[in-house]
Amino acid sequence: MNKTWIWSLTVALAGFLFGFDTVVISGANAPIKELWQTSAWFHGVFIMSMALWGTVLGSLAGGIPTKRIGRKNTLIWVGVLYLVSALGSGLASDPYMFSFFRFLGGVGVGASTVAAPTYISEISTAKNRGRLVAMYQFNIVFGILIAFISNFLLDGFNGTNDWRWMLGIEAIPAALYCLLIFGVPNSPRWLAVTKGNDAQALQTLELLLNDSNAAKKELAEIKRHTNTTSVQDNVFNGKFKKPLQLAFLLAFFNQLSGINFILYYAPVILENAGFASSDSLLSSISIGGTNLLFTFLGLYLIDKMGRKSLMYIGSIGYILSLLMVAYGFKTGATAEFNLFFILTFIASHAVGQGAVIWVFISEIFPNSVRAAGQAWGTGTHWVFAALITMLGEVVIDAFPGWTIFAFFAAFMLLQLLFTHFMMPETKGVSLEELQDRLSSEEA
Repeated sequence: MNKTWIWSLTVALAGFLFGFDTVVISGANAPIKELWQTSAWFHGVFIMSMALWGTVLGSLAGGIPTKRIGRKNTLIWVGVLYLVSALGSGLASDPYMFSFFRFLGGVGVGASTVAAPTYISEISTAKNRGRLVAMYQFNIVFGILIAFISNFLLDGFNGTNDWRWMLGIEAIPAALYCLLIFGVPNSPRWLAVTKGNDAQALQTLELLLNDSNAAKKELAEIKRHTNTTSVQDNVFNGKFKKPLQLAFLLAFFNQLSGINFILYYAPVILENAGFASSDSLLSSISIGGTNLLFTFLGLYLIDKMGRKSLMYIGSIGYILSLLMVAYGFKTGATAEFNLFFILTFIASHAVGQGAVIWVFISEIFPNSVRAAGQAWGTGTHWVFAALITMLGEVVIDAFPGWTIFAFFAAFMLLQLLFTHFMMPETKGVSLEELQDRLSSEEA
């Protein structure tokens, strides 16, 4: 395994913590609600979605440290935030303290969605960039699966304090990640473009490419494109309208698929679908397992078929599965029928949007504004994720299940149109060449 893969995998482990941190709350949802006797609104806004509001802050502000102190140093702080959040959430004595520590973990999640894909895209080649950046998504779904399994195994472990163990156990992988991230170098593109440190950038490129001449050629190409944009460029100055639109719409549709709604409220949705309470927690594991299996498939296909092809597959799968779940809830179909199409939905997401989103957003912005562009795309993603999760408890109580899934299906039809008419293919194109292509479209 070469250094590119080792460093990419290390950085992508931030995704494992992201997946674990965001979904572990699903197992603690019911006992926390019973313990603190909160209203549906308080529970939705503070208990369930507070981490997501932290994620919004972390993603929107994450471009600042990612650019100024570097991708690596930002990820070190991300690991610290995960660690503090896990310990604080598990030990919290009231809902306000709990919400504060969940918020800190969310900041770490948001910042990681900026820094990790940015770093990986900058050390990879056009040939393997999709697969390497998609490892971040793979680790997210692996973290989700482990969170579901962990919640299931810890259910009944310590009576009324089970939920504390569910949340606190994340401190172990968080501490390990903090140690591992020190072993990766700074991004060569960050060193060359932001710091002007060509010597160190060349040294890192030589380690990545195992070829001194190829490293010098790559650095020259990076510097040539640096001269066409300014390090002081503002991502909102009008020159980058096209990538801003693409990042916003991709992130918007990602959440209007209902993916976070289903992941966060999986046990509740499965109970409403006809499963007993104990079975719903176990069935949640099938959601995590399906997500992981089809993310493997997306990871394999993304550099072969391309980003746009996967979005076509995912969009059609979304529409069909969401409509069938809506039909199942409307007609009172069996629990197994509803679960099958929920799993089909998860598979469609894993192959399509799940595999594509972090890769695509990290590719479409020039080196000089990549951190800010990544923050824009991920910020959009997390704003809508927070809104949907915050309102989830209220929506589940207020509307029949079939209307919720039909609502998401309608937006996936719009995503299919976006994919066909607006989304460019970025497979096999260098970051610098993509900059030229999108700039020419802007002109």
